[in-house]
Amino acid sequence: MSEQYDVVVIGAGPAGYIAAIRAAQNGMTVACIDEWKNKDGKNAFGGTCLNAGCIPSKALLESSELYHRARHEFKSHGITTGEISMDITAMQKRRATIVRQLTGGIAGLLKANKVEGLVGHGRLLAGRKVEFTATDGSVATIDATHVILATGSAPIELPIAIFDDANIVDSWGALEFTAVPKRLGVVGAGVIGLELGSVWARLGAEVTVIEAMVDLLSMVDRDIANVAAKDFKKQSLDIRLGAKLTAAKVNGGAVDVSYTDQKGAQSLQVDKLVVAVGRRPFTEGLLADDAGVQLDVRGFIEVDHECRTRVKGVFAIGDCVRGPMLAHKGSEEGVMAADLIAGETAEVNYDVVPSVIYTAPEIAWVGKTEEQVQASGRKFKKGSFPFAASGRAKAMEQTSGLVKIIAAEDNDEILGVHIIGPMAGELIAEAVLAMEFSASTEDLQRTIHAHPSLAEALHEAALAVDKRALNYPN
Repeated sequence: MSEQYDVVVIGAGPAGYIAAIRAAQNGMTVACIDEWKNKDGKNAFGGTCLNAGCIPSKALLESSELYHRARHEFKSHGITTGEISMDITAMQKRRATIVRQLTGGIAGLLKANKVEGLVGHGRLLAGRKVEFTATDGSVATIDATHVILATGSAPIELPIAIFDDANIVDSWGALEFTAVPKRLGVVGAGVIGLELGSVWARLGAEVTVIEAMVDLLSMVDRDIANVAAKDFKKQSLDIRLGAKLTAAKVNGGAVDVSYTDQKGAQSLQVDKLVVAVGRRPFTEGLLADDAGVQLDVRGFIEVDHECRTRVKGVFAIGDCVRGPMLAHKGSEEGVMAADLIAGETAEVNYDVVPSVIYTAPEIAWVGKTEEQVQASGRKFKKGSFPFAASGRAKAMEQTSGLVKIIAAEDNDEILGVHIIGPMAGELIAEAVLAMEFSASTEDLQRTIHAHPSLAEALHEAALAVDKRALNYPN
């Protein structure tokens, strides 16, 4: 370890390690500090995303969906099998293997780019000095010309539902179950709650989701959310809206859950309770009193549109700053910060950050919802196309959902694209690229899409904006 670096990054999640690599690519000396420790006591790079979030959850979603399809869809394809069973131990071993491969890969990437990966705690001091406490307890002070803070976020814990890592767990704990709970409660019907609920419901759990909001997925376009509600009901997800948790107490190996809704006080008992009510910026022990970096009232590090803090030479990126808590948003902020430090021109277009919910069907969107466009007062037009009319979707036996496009009435610019259906998380990339270049629906209309493909649904939705769809009544 050196005592001086051009850039010191604190945090090696998808924001931090990407920032470190780009800074090194720009010819700077870089150190990346991270203290993440997994449940087995071993340190690993990758942060929440790779160790306890995005990657392991998608591994379990894939396993559980294949199990569900084998039980419920294979017969329609003419595939006959014996009795279908799920080996949870093997499923969890696969998840852990994928996580281990990817986190080890990050260590390799840092080394290949000549970034010094330091395992331990980083703390910002005054004058862009970083106090590094190694795992053996030794402390060193590092001088940095620039510092990038990328410490991520942590699950919000409710005082009425304290995590015990056994019966009441956070999202990480819900990924570590060694058996399918007979009765699973989930507090929060957001992205995390719905994904985790979907995993265990497919594997046989009776899942009840308690959501305080009266609308399901309030951040999603209403047309999309309405389709999602119907699909989740078919999947036996019992989603109770307008339900506010009032108490959760462990009782004889189960959890007694109390909540209120429009009918008054309610209760239920579950074997496991997952609390997924959101995440908070993780900044504990990050800033010395005289570091100069400011936090807002919600605990986020205050930054400008270029992720600069009030301290010259200190940037902050990812979940610990404003904006959506998305790995890809943090990664792009990391690239921007590293490039700005190198004197290059760089920016993040926050208007075209895609969001994806990896349920089945998947939900993805970019840009404004119809409700947001209406509220803005801008005149608009819209078009949609159902996957039920898609030849490829029919062949896949996945016809639920639709593509919806919203465009400006005056200049035809695409304002928002919303998808619920098969591979929505992949299809949204075309919409993001189109909107990055301020494309019009005519641009999509005139773009040739392969046939048969799911992407044709985007093409048809663009045509439908001008009532010119070719494969579905306008």
